[in-house]
Amino acid sequence: MAATSAAAHEASPPSPSPPMDGRPAPGADGVRAATTLTVAADSRTYPIHFGDGLLGDPTSYAPYVGGDKCLVVTNTTVGPLYAEQVVAALTALGKTVSVLELPDGEEYKDMERLNSILDRAMELRLDRKSTFLALGGGVVGDITGFAAAVFVRGVPFVQLPTTLLAVVDSAVGGKTAVNHPLGKNMIGAFYQPRAVLVDATVLATLDDRQLAAGIAEVVKYGLIRDLPLLDWLEANMEAMIARDPAALEHAMLASCENKAAVVAADEREGGVRATLNLGHTFGHAIEAAMGYGTWLHGEAVAAGMVMATEMSRRLGWLPPHPSDPPGEAGTAAVRRVETLLVRAGLPVRPPPSMTLETFMTYMSVDKKVESGVLKLVLLRRVGDAVVTADYDTEVLYDTIMYYQQLFLERPGEYQNALVHLKGTEVAHP
Repeated sequence: MAATSAAAHEASPPSPSPPMDGRPAPGADGVRAATTLTVAADSRTYPIHFGDGLLGDPTSYAPYVGGDKCLVVTNTTVGPLYAEQVVAALTALGKTVSVLELPDGEEYKDMERLNSILDRAMELRLDRKSTFLALGGGVVGDITGFAAAVFVRGVPFVQLPTTLLAVVDSAVGGKTAVNHPLGKNMIGAFYQPRAVLVDATVLATLDDRQLAAGIAEVVKYGLIRDLPLLDWLEANMEAMIARDPAALEHAMLASCENKAAVVAADEREGGVRATLNLGHTFGHAIEAAMGYGTWLHGEAVAAGMVMATEMSRRLGWLPPHPSDPPGEAGTAAVRRVETLLVRAGLPVRPPPSMTLETFMTYMSVDKKVESGVLKLVLLRRVGDAVVTADYDTEVLYDTIMYYQQLFLERPGEYQNALVHLKGTEVAHP
């Protein structure tokens, strides 16, 4: 999140363009009518509320905040912008509210910060009726949710996502975790929130890099199961980048509908939910090797999705297209993925310092390793993903080494495909 002023956020004008998300257009005051999706997980059914001004509205919280004490966990970027209005809304409900600000960044999603949340909860004498609220992006949501899952064996928590990535992915579905130096999200729990409150106006203070990182997760839904969404993104990417409110809301609603459907079918990732990890096995290796926070999660996933698509092509799984070069079926599909991600301002190559050995070191401790066998999410075609261990490992190795060779042959072009990210040297080989 960029540390821009709350005043700038409040002055953000409504879009003049027609709605694309099925919701009414803004009224004269610029406020759009709220809409609600439902997540019907096996362990809990809960709402995702979308609406302008939800963070500061006491009625948004009333059904989901019990007890007399609340702990709002945020970070040093988001807290100064939005914590005051959340505290005011909860105080209006008669709650005693405390705020804990964590450092901002993926590198702080660790056991030390988890313990800082638990320490504060103990100091405040919170109990099982107290509510944790996660005000921030994916890091804040993941670590706060995990703290809620383990404090006195579980307290209610509410997600208040403030980044596009958190809205469309991490805030929904109940995955909570902290990172380990050897692997991302390796220590955590499945623990569903009581509600997800999405105040889309907060995206006005989201910086361009974080916006692009969120778009990567929206593209993912199109690649794994929602081809109409992918088509829509290809037609509306410039509106997304320009922060057109209707375009962003369409993307958020479509993504959350996809996520809710998958979670309802497979809450604990025993089957279809694992397809949501397209590009994540490669991407998590990049994040860990480069040092958490050097590449944003969405940036690493973008490069990972290209790698997964390229590997699918090399396996011969992608159907031919008339524009494919002779004998290279699936090339057009890889180019399609790359082109869309480049338009979003995302990297489409792994860091050149990521060797085969480095990739395999981190991928070998991925959560999808079962009995020593690494499962990958690959594409049978664009719009249709599969979780499988039925692949030739030599093709996996060849795919990784292909990018090493590309860098050696065309280093300038390769650097451009990294969208000038500064972190390209492995920190933890």
